[in-house]
Amino acid sequence: MATLLLLRHGRTAANSDGILAGRTPGVGLDALGSEQAAAVPGRLAGVPLAAVVHSPLQRCRETVAPLLAARPGTPVRVEERLVECDYGSWTGGKLGELAREPLMDVVQRQPSAAVFPGGESLRAMAYRAAAAAREGDAAVEAEHGAEAVWLACTHGDIIKAVVADALGLHLDLFQRINVGPGSLTAIRYTAERPFLLRLGDTGDLHGIGPGLGGDGPAADGTAAVGGGR
Repeated sequence: MATLLLLRHGRTAANSDGILAGRTPGVGLDALGSEQAAAVPGRLAGVPLAAVVHSPLQRCRETVAPLLAARPGTPVRVEERLVECDYGSWTGGKLGELAREPLMDVVQRQPSAAVFPGGESLRAMAYRAAAAAREGDAAVEAEHGAEAVWLACTHGDIIKAVVADALGLHLDLFQRINVGPGSLTAIRYTAERPFLLRLGDTGDLHGIGPGLGGDGPAADGTAAVGGGR
């Protein structure tokens, strides 16, 4: 039962300007985003990391840079399946203008049916994201043991899709989930079920891993009853 920490990249100018950056190259962190990235090592102080993976996009590389600098020797790799959704011709558009497109209503109300023109479907995005999370977690546990904690830095819709999968939510409900830039979400996969331990957390995650004095399920994956232990 390894623990996955999902880190949304720090804020970018595209985020603050209401631009759908998608996979546009050269989109880096703004001043606030850099501050959010710089705070990550402190927020994870005391939490051992077996590995770090990240989306290939610049904003994710910049977000994990301070963490990797603070923890030299931590295994790191790019996970292509954690890249941002391919929004096709919507990429680079202003969200205020895209909101008037008929497709936006589908994106909001029935995302499982949404396919971006010239791009990817949200269903395909969600499938690859959940597969990357589950397969990555199994690989980390096989190599480092059930107490391992690992971190994946990726994008908002990717994290929402992974959380929806962990909670057993239909993709049409994933817009109910919100994770802000620089936030951390924690999921522990067990043989019994996944557990969502944190969602969009912006504070200190000390003790989040198994055996670190934090909260979470029993070692056999049994859920707490009556408010926990």
